[in-house]
Amino acid sequence: MKKHFNPIKDKSADIIEYLMSSPDMPQDEALRFKIHLSIEEAVENVVRYAYEDGIGWMEAGTDLEDGGLTLSIEIKDAGTPFNPLAREDPDITASAEERKIGGLGIFLCKKLMDEIKYEYREGCNILTMKKKLS
Repeated sequence: MKKHFNPIKDKSADIIEYLMSSPDMPQDEALRFKIHLSIEEAVENVVRYAYEDGIGWMEAGTDLEDGGLTLSIEIKDAGTPFNPLAREDPDITASAEERKIGGLGIFLCKKLMDEIKYEYREGCNILTMKKKLS
């Protein structure tokens, strides 16, 4: 299940709702909470930062893998190439005043999801997040 959104400016809520309403989503509330937070962070990053003028497109979708045991979420855009996984994880032991700005959202995604992969292919950023459902 994939959908193309164009433009994406001011469409974060619609994109997140589309992904969360997928029939691939688990019913378990604890899993849904983790998935929702990760989707929200990934979508917001693209909507806010991928395109210089804020106008651009995104393709988002879900799929079940491993015989329905793993949820895969893919977010694709043609914005500025950016690998969010290349950033060093923030030092969460440091005080808020000492900590560098940014990076907490992707760090959270890494902790909540079982696998996150980034690739830049054919002029597009592709972020894939996977969560085991059992």
